[in-house]
Amino acid sequence: MSIDKTSTATEESSVDNTDAAPAAVAAVDPRLLVREQGFAGYLGEFKRKMKAGDLGSIPVVVGLLIIWAIFTSLNSNFLTAGNFSDMSVAMVGTGMIAVGIVFVLLLGEIDLSVGSVSGVAGATFAVLSVTHGMNEILALVLAILTGTAAGAIHGFVFARIGVPAFAVTLAGLLFWQGFMLQILGDNGTINLDSEGVVVKLTSYYFSDVAAAYGLAIVVTAGYFLSAFFDNRRREAVGVPSRPLNEIIVRTVLLAVLAFAVAIVFNQYKGLPLAVVIFLAFLLLTDFVLRRTAYGRKIFALGGSVEASRRAGINVELVRISVFAIAGTFAAIGGLFVASKIASANQGAGTGEFLMNVIAAAVIGGTSLFGGRGRTWDALLGVMVIISIQYGLALEGIASPVQYMITGGVLLATVVIDAVTRKTQKTAGRA
Repeated sequence: MSIDKTSTATEESSVDNTDAAPAAVAAVDPRLLVREQGFAGYLGEFKRKMKAGDLGSIPVVVGLLIIWAIFTSLNSNFLTAGNFSDMSVAMVGTGMIAVGIVFVLLLGEIDLSVGSVSGVAGATFAVLSVTHGMNEILALVLAILTGTAAGAIHGFVFARIGVPAFAVTLAGLLFWQGFMLQILGDNGTINLDSEGVVVKLTSYYFSDVAAAYGLAIVVTAGYFLSAFFDNRRREAVGVPSRPLNEIIVRTVLLAVLAFAVAIVFNQYKGLPLAVVIFLAFLLLTDFVLRRTAYGRKIFALGGSVEASRRAGINVELVRISVFAIAGTFAAIGGLFVASKIASANQGAGTGEFLMNVIAAAVIGGTSLFGGRGRTWDALLGVMVIISIQYGLALEGIASPVQYMITGGVLLATVVIDAVTRKTQKTAGRA
């Protein structure tokens, strides 16, 4: 009898534990409860993320809105259609290079050569197409491949030989700057064809209002379909997912933003080609980082190199490829910079340009410690920098003050990044 009672008690206990198990699992992951609790659930989730240091893009967006509000109050011309369109085109060159920097920062490394590499790309295109009369498309491709090769060389020396990335790319900064001066020759400046393919990158606008509105529709519909089918896949495997009403709310908010920007563009010259190309590259790189095995390897390396090596990741190959990507985007950005001024000159990629590129990636939210960031951070960061530059220029404030303000914003961002990292460690999320 005692055995039966014990057995029965054990079975009852087992049944009780089985019933309790699902509740215990659900309690571990707050995402399973958030959407069932409505607004209170989302508010609780927001508070939980703030306590854990998971700030995301909130500080950058809030900071950008404050910057816009300040400069608009000082000068009513700041957010006019013409100035907004000019800022949007001006940010593309720096933003393109910042996208490549995001890849490098995700590894926890730095690339100091991108400014010089961007100058080399512009100079290479100018020499080939203008001086030697090469077909512009071929010259464009070769200029971009020049950046790819430069980045791959840096990556090889860093990954295979073991020289720190800081030292390799610092040497690259000096070497490629000298190379640019060498190929430009004594004149130092080569003017580009005003009707050529490179100049058209920043001077061409889709004047038909349907272009801007069409892009807004495509972006909004693309986001909705992507989120909807992603949720379907998550539901199929039992992973927490957003309900349909939340996706609709997010889509509506995106649509309001997209159409507002389209309206502003159409009040000036129309949709800039440079902005379309930039958005296309942001979407492509975001897909690579978040949806591919290669992207996951980059994040893994940023988290722990040794753990990644033990997991079978080819660390050297990923590192070389990342620096090649940074060089490629440096070249693309350099062509946009050359397009903006319609020339290649000795000052390309020098001065504060490198610092603005790195600052754009960091200010946007990419961590200097590696393993955390998105390519969209480049967009947010460069918007902050260009907004400060244009706002101060409208007020006639001298360059030294611009440098100090930009440096202060960068320092504040790095401090937030460091504090966030410590908070995440405390919360057990690092």
